[in-house]
Amino acid sequence: MRKTLKTLLGLMVAATAISATAQGYPSKPVRIIVPYAPGGTVDLVARVLAQSLSEQMGQPFIVENRAGASGVIGSDAVAKAPADGYTLLVQSPTLVANPLMLKNVPYDVVRDFTPVSMLGSVPMVLAANPAVPAHNLKEFVALAQADPKQYAFGTSALGSPMHVAQAAIKRSAKLDIPIIVYKGTAGAINDVLGGQISAIIDAIPSTYPHIASGKLKALAVTTKNRLPLLPNVPTVAESGFPDFEMVSWYGLWGPAKLPDDVTRRLSAETAKAMHSPKVIARLAPQSFVAAGTSPAEFSRHITKEIALYSRVVRDANIQIE
Repeated sequence: MRKTLKTLLGLMVAATAISATAQGYPSKPVRIIVPYAPGGTVDLVARVLAQSLSEQMGQPFIVENRAGASGVIGSDAVAKAPADGYTLLVQSPTLVANPLMLKNVPYDVVRDFTPVSMLGSVPMVLAANPAVPAHNLKEFVALAQADPKQYAFGTSALGSPMHVAQAAIKRSAKLDIPIIVYKGTAGAINDVLGGQISAIIDAIPSTYPHIASGKLKALAVTTKNRLPLLPNVPTVAESGFPDFEMVSWYGLWGPAKLPDDVTRRLSAETAKAMHSPKVIARLAPQSFVAAGTSPAEFSRHITKEIALYSRVVRDANIQIE
């Protein structure tokens, strides 16, 4: 009897401690790890979110770029961090795709992270250097099939939705051109701008400013329908790849076993931030669709994305040693 009472008392004390921790959260600065170099859309979304959470929650939310191994290094740092809410991760579908494509990924997407909230999604665009003599994806494919040594894709990370989209197009069109992997979006886009590589598929927020200025030209968008932002640019599906559709989405995770109260608080504050007029004004003009979901909704989305990427990686035969 005494042992039972002691066990119950211990559980009550632990529950009280967790509740008190959640009520006082955050009591110090919070790190949001972005597992890529500065300059890409993941970094942009994380910084916009961090600024809003800092204002809403009264403590600094600080973005820390920890690039390397196609997002694995930074993501693994969060998986191994204390589950106290002071180390968070902003990532893309790369987190889902990496274990399907890379050997020895040191974490399990479902087991080692706590889904907090889906932040939103953006379309992607296939953009090329203006010197490439193609006005759309069909013409680019014809050029690359005729002279593959003259053309190459660039991507911000292995396993990213951009990389998977390019690999799927390559396989479907039987293109024998390389996909050059960079440590982040900025490096890949800079090399397209400089003519070192021919084209890139990347998120609209990263590419559109260069398209609008004429430094890049849009050949196709990856959405089901054409974009109001680029009404004259055909979809990939219209360009000879039926039913092709892929967008890049962004989410907020914590380490596994993040306390429920902390998770719920973060989720609610994130939803408030992503739908705030300030964030919408910053991101909506670049076709960003805000989400701000509950942890359960985000978890269900992740399950669907694992199934989607498993099928795409299998069908495109994407294998990375």
